[in-house]
Amino acid sequence: MKALTSAIAAAIVATLPIGALAETPQRGGTLNWAIIAEPPTYDCHATGTFAVMQRVAPHYSTLLKFEPGKYPNIVGDLAQSWTVSPDSLTYTFKLHPNVKFHDGTVLTSADIKATYDRIINPPEGVVSNRQASFVKVAGVEAPDPLTVVFRMKEVDASMMTNFASPWNCVYSAARLKADPNFPAKNIIGTGPFKFVEHVAGSHWSGERFQDYFRKDRPFLDGFRSVTMTSAARVNALAGGQIDAEFRGFSPTERDRIVRSLGKDANVLEESWLLHMIITFNTERKPFDDPRVRRALSLALDRWGGSTSLSKISLLGAPGGMVRPGSEWSASPKEMEKWPGYGRDMAANRAEAKRLLKEAGQENLTFTLMDRNIAPYVTAGIFAIDQWRQIGVKVEHKQVELASWYSLQNSGDFDVFVDSFTQFSDDPSNVLYKYASFDRSPVAVHRAIDRELDRLFDEQARTADKAKRIELVRAFENRAMEQAYSVPLLWWQRIVVMNQRVKGWTMSPTHMIYQDLGDVWLAGNK
Repeated sequence: MKALTSAIAAAIVATLPIGALAETPQRGGTLNWAIIAEPPTYDCHATGTFAVMQRVAPHYSTLLKFEPGKYPNIVGDLAQSWTVSPDSLTYTFKLHPNVKFHDGTVLTSADIKATYDRIINPPEGVVSNRQASFVKVAGVEAPDPLTVVFRMKEVDASMMTNFASPWNCVYSAARLKADPNFPAKNIIGTGPFKFVEHVAGSHWSGERFQDYFRKDRPFLDGFRSVTMTSAARVNALAGGQIDAEFRGFSPTERDRIVRSLGKDANVLEESWLLHMIITFNTERKPFDDPRVRRALSLALDRWGGSTSLSKISLLGAPGGMVRPGSEWSASPKEMEKWPGYGRDMAANRAEAKRLLKEAGQENLTFTLMDRNIAPYVTAGIFAIDQWRQIGVKVEHKQVELASWYSLQNSGDFDVFVDSFTQFSDDPSNVLYKYASFDRSPVAVHRAIDRELDRLFDEQARTADKAKRIELVRAFENRAMEQAYSVPLLWWQRIVVMNQRVKGWTMSPTHMIYQDLGDVWLAGNK
């Protein structure tokens, strides 16, 4: 174990940002990396899965982005500079000149306007998963080819974060005019790599864009992302057939790869902006009763579960609705006041049984819908065992990803093992999952709670950070009491790659730093 720990420590040092060890990036080579899921679309605006983001990010630029190595600091991407009016109601961006799309056409402010118009007011037949992030935008203007202006209806404390979202891929206005759904099946961006091909079930590849506007980037000749099963990616990385996997491994997978690669292994670990959720269908009895929902949350030993499950799975720390340990998070003492977070499990379970009896549900039975992959199955088995200890019987049904999404959208479930990830810790991004169903399509619980909506809106327009944190706590307190959806455990992110991969930045989210523009291969010939 000491040798393994030393290998991991050395691995972390070896993956510091470019310049940290005074290494000179080398040009050339193809980065081979694994990914475990196929993309349901190519359109950044229409989805939220890493299966799309990690593949398409190298091909696109965004207006702003998170600074590599300095999350959550924001810097420009297509934007060369910007100003915000004193009243925070006007955002003006100046664009880099001579930025080219992969088809050779020159990007202008018209492309930025067309992109955001599509996000804010999607045409018929176009899906926009980011629409809610920009509801406070009154309009987008393009007064000259290198200037774009956003006019706000009201203040939004999250706007700079929203502009830095990796999901706001900038598309060609001309392509969108010809076909608003062009990005769903085609890739033409201004990013560091041109699209080469996608062979479903096999691979996705890209090559260096010679006219990329950052003239010293990218370093790689190209990349090839290979679609693999979870087991195959471990074998391939351990055997040196691939260089990296950017989402994450379990502790046991990490240890196996490190044993195989030895000094050639890079390991980086971080708390993950991704958490497992138990969601109740509030449109079905008895889950319309807050006593039943609260009882089921009380029965879950999150602290004990974290200790045991973190050793064998991606499941990690207990937390609320924002990432534990982040600047917005509740402290452990604050968490312990929430139903289901107290450390006295005997008392928690006694209260759970009392609530079920009061609700007339002493003999409660239901079906838990779950995905059929780790760590979802692990979470489901754990929850079922916890509920068994208060006399609740549960049938465990596990389905493929497509069916899992279908059940979410249709509401055809009793209780659901859900998850949620975002690209930043900003409260508006993460609390959105727990708002009312009629204003948040990702609120799988299907409940309407105007007090939660009021708190959400108030924190969103509050610029003072201390006051905003107070409102976030108030939101979490009410959400935990009502227990429409309750966090189970947050994930732990463990990324393993070959030492030869340099310039990649670790972060709490697997959705950013994926354009590969800064990545290079050491020892490349």
